[in-house]
Amino acid sequence: MATAHRIRGVVESRPNVDPRETARFAALAARWWDAEGAFRALHEINPLRLRFVGERTPLAGARVLDVGCGGGIFSEALARRGAEVTGLDAAEDTLEVARLHMAEEGLRIDYRFGTAEALAVEHAERYDAVACMELLEHVPDPASLVRACAELARPGAGVFFSTLNRTPKSFLLGIVAAEHVLELLPRGTHDYARFIRPSELDALGRDAGLTLREVAGIRYNPLTRSASLGEDLGVNYLAWFVKE
Repeated sequence: MATAHRIRGVVESRPNVDPRETARFAALAARWWDAEGAFRALHEINPLRLRFVGERTPLAGARVLDVGCGGGIFSEALARRGAEVTGLDAAEDTLEVARLHMAEEGLRIDYRFGTAEALAVEHAERYDAVACMELLEHVPDPASLVRACAELARPGAGVFFSTLNRTPKSFLLGIVAAEHVLELLPRGTHDYARFIRPSELDALGRDAGLTLREVAGIRYNPLTRSASLGEDLGVNYLAWFVKE
């Protein structure tokens, strides 16, 4: 649990960031856009994530916040769909890679350094949609992050999360296979104890004023390098909430 939380109008006294996690991803910053490298799987599931969000909320002209944007893979996809994108991350080295790639692609994205909790102090209820992909399992206090995402969304906005379920199957496929056997991700990317069950995420969302509309499992085949949605929530899953 984090030692400090953010309440509306009060700035967090200690950022909801694990320095070991930010350092790990910062060390891989230069490899974000190598589609055959350490983030290959992320590149290959990105179209699926974009479709899931785009089919549930209008993107063209919408103000969309990408929390934990990393090197900008999802932020750029949103921008290409016509969204006015803000990308937020707590690793400055990674943001520099995102800014450089954005400039090379001729896109406009507002990349910012910091946490969702801190951004919510100045920009509560600003965004038409908030996406938080593969970040909940990397922060000390996921409840605080869910609350901040809810505060950043305007009433009626969609709030989207992607994370890993805490099951034996997710341990075998998400850690043993993905990190150690197939080497789809760098070793040490995930800590099984931080995986979040859908029921737990639903409870965090309700506590933050969000209503769960849909949850779908992500099926990824490393041999065919393809991803699809399904009813199996045993490993990765996407969740769509709406702020009431």
